[in-house]
Amino acid sequence: MTNRLSTDTLPLLNGRIATPSYDRAALAEGVVHLGLGAFNRAHQAAYLDAIAKQGDPRWGIVGVSLRSPGVRDRLASQDGLYTLLVRDGAGEEAQVIGALKRMLVAPEDPEAVVAAMAQPSVHLVTLTVTEKGYALDRAKGGLDTSNPDIAADLASLAAPRTAPGFIVAALNRRRVAGLPAFTAASCDNLPHNGALLRDAVLAMARAHDAKLADWIETNGAFPASMVDRIVPATTQERIDRFATDYGVLDDGLIETEPFTQWVLERNFVGEMPDLASVGVTYTAAVAPWEDAKLRMLNGAHSTLAYLGGLAGIAYVHEFVADARRRALIERLWDESATTLNPPPELDLARYRADLLHRFANPRLQHKTYQIAMDGSQKLPQRIVAPLRARLEAGLPSPMLELAVAAWMAWQRGVDAQGNRFTVDDPLAAKTALAWANSASPDDACARLLAMIEIFGNVAQQWPDLAWRTAKTLRRLIEDGPAALIADMTGAEA
Repeated sequence: MTNRLSTDTLPLLNGRIATPSYDRAALAEGVVHLGLGAFNRAHQAAYLDAIAKQGDPRWGIVGVSLRSPGVRDRLASQDGLYTLLVRDGAGEEAQVIGALKRMLVAPEDPEAVVAAMAQPSVHLVTLTVTEKGYALDRAKGGLDTSNPDIAADLASLAAPRTAPGFIVAALNRRRVAGLPAFTAASCDNLPHNGALLRDAVLAMARAHDAKLADWIETNGAFPASMVDRIVPATTQERIDRFATDYGVLDDGLIETEPFTQWVLERNFVGEMPDLASVGVTYTAAVAPWEDAKLRMLNGAHSTLAYLGGLAGIAYVHEFVADARRRALIERLWDESATTLNPPPELDLARYRADLLHRFANPRLQHKTYQIAMDGSQKLPQRIVAPLRARLEAGLPSPMLELAVAAWMAWQRGVDAQGNRFTVDDPLAAKTALAWANSASPDDACARLLAMIEIFGNVAQQWPDLAWRTAKTLRRLIEDGPAALIADMTGAEA
């Protein structure tokens, strides 16, 4: 008989699954997390679960979905419990995470979210809302006032819709009640994510009450962070296989790799969980760690996602299984590495080797299509930033330019075999229009490079970039990814 995971069935689990060693009922709601997705449940929640296992019950999590009720609906019948299945070539380990105390869906009850964040017991708010969740205007800076949710929150915070809106509404309630501010830690793949969150929150607050903004600026804390763990989307097939292998039905199953990292700026207010005791690195400067992760891991991920997706390669481990494609990634890293100022603790050669090992993990089944989503929000920090740095230094960057061309080709919505797919991106309509209005790849390249929200002024500052990228784009479309990769790496197709 297969039992559904829940508080009642925990004692029935076989010894192959580790279960919470603490009293979940005694956990206080000390953390609110905005963006209750798979990454948070594999990363921040796992660290806080480890804190609870050490005997500190103050850091139970209220998980908030800002859009969809899907996670809440899957976990409601499981009392918020789910299994974290850590897999690599050596085997797998399963543990039930119990730190998630309560789940809320913001559009259903925004007041409940604000009330949760305004509780005296809450001292930490963490966010994984993806790059687009901050609703920033990359071209002009500040909040994107054309975003209807931002516009609504700027007009009224009676029922917030956005992460900055919820934070401002909650901090205002705390101020009125005489409570201290909380620490708000962005855990998204954005450079200077703490400063970006702080600026977004202050802009939102100042639109409503200058004194509130001043209070937040004086009393709040917005530490930068770098987080790293590969977390593929879980399929129904994997849920069914887990039920067969372990005898438990878990609709909230999360699969991940053994590697996990969290680097957090030492910039807090009030009480904080002892995250250093469970492996979190505290530092005064997160930026060098951020840049290394964004430009090496994430930059390679985006590059192989577009090239692999165009070539019909479904998974990351399949892409790096080929020597020519591995050589491409190594050469991309050669370029990006010159733009880094790595922290002393980071050995770049070892880091690169570890990344390739992680990419090659066949048990993760990390889809290239998943990584390719929202590319317009990811490209600026992953690819454009190191490309700009090399252009400023007068260095050639054929691999970074290939990454840009691959993103451009992806916007056509058709792979090298002629199969059509949906481009999942906030700017998909704009990039599709660029292609529709173009008579040639060269024309499309010029239109796409002119999107300042992605590329800034690189096309104007370095005019030669357009024709080089257009040439690569033409070859990518005409010859296909495999032939182009072979040619650019000096290997036979």
